Amino acid sequence: MCRSIKTLRPPALPEEATEEEIRAAALQYVRKVSGFRAPAAHNQEVFDRAVEAVARATAELLDDLEVRGRTARQAG
Repeated sequence: MCRSIKTLRPPALPEEATEEEIRAAALQYVRKVSGFRAPAAHNQEVFDRAVEAVARATAELLDDLEVRGRTARQAG
């Protein structure tokens, strides 16, 4: 687990995670998995696509999670 990725669901986060927070977590994940802080120019497109895919999956996960009978986005 990348230690700089924080939990984005309530109650760990008092309010709904912002798009910026979700994208930052996705970026940290892709950096960790790829081993690159910043990809070379020839890998930039695939790196960016991966960040966007992880961000979309994260947003969907947070939308669908149930926390004590409510979805995570409603729990705040």
